[in-house]
Amino acid sequence: MTTVAATGSTNEDLAELARHGGRAGEVLIAEHQQAGRGRFARVWQSPPGTSLSTSVLLRPRRASLDWGWLSLLVGLAVTDGLRSLGAEDRIQLKWPNDALIDGKKVCGILSELVVTDLGNAAICGWGINVSFDESELPVPQATSLLLSGLPIDKDQVAAAILGRLGDLYTRWDAGAELSAEYAAGCATVGRRVRVHLDAQSPDSPSVSGQAVGIGPNGELLVDLGGQIESFAAGDVVHLR
Repeated sequence: MTTVAATGSTNEDLAELARHGGRAGEVLIAEHQQAGRGRFARVWQSPPGTSLSTSVLLRPRRASLDWGWLSLLVGLAVTDGLRSLGAEDRIQLKWPNDALIDGKKVCGILSELVVTDLGNAAICGWGINVSFDESELPVPQATSLLLSGLPIDKDQVAAAILGRLGDLYTRWDAGAELSAEYAAGCATVGRRVRVHLDAQSPDSPSVSGQAVGIGPNGELLVDLGGQIESFAAGDVVHLR
């Protein structure tokens, strides 16, 4: 494990390492990213020293068609890791991988496939808002560990998440079926939801129903008036 004060992007650093023969299990942690990215090329920025960005280099043995599970497992590892630090009932995982505290987002997650001479690799990255104050939040729907009253010791936070991810990944890569375990830790399952079919646009067509489970490929199963439909992608809104 390597820790640095700042870098452009922990994901890009490990992707470059993977292309030059980097081994599975390499971990890079930065207290500040100057060019962090989220899904759909969204910029992920934070004031220096207020966040914790982590990336892990993995070389799964499972078929690449199964690799979509990696982002879901990171989401579960982040929420379970934070739950182990306190305020368990306030921390939720929204499908597919949104870590929420009191309904507000505390973490961004980005998993990427990298083609290398040793075969395909996966870079799984996440950034935790650790000590943002109200004036530093990027959007009103965000929060931080500090604002939520959770521990802000970065070593403690990193260890809790990496430990849980190591357990989940080891079992998944050995062929374990983790749909039920993920569903048990996901607040979306069992709730009424609205699924926007285009995750990048809140104005896209949507459907509403009861989320009833997680499919074998990590897809969300929704009961739409007696018919179960599966969604591999989309933006989910929890309805009251």
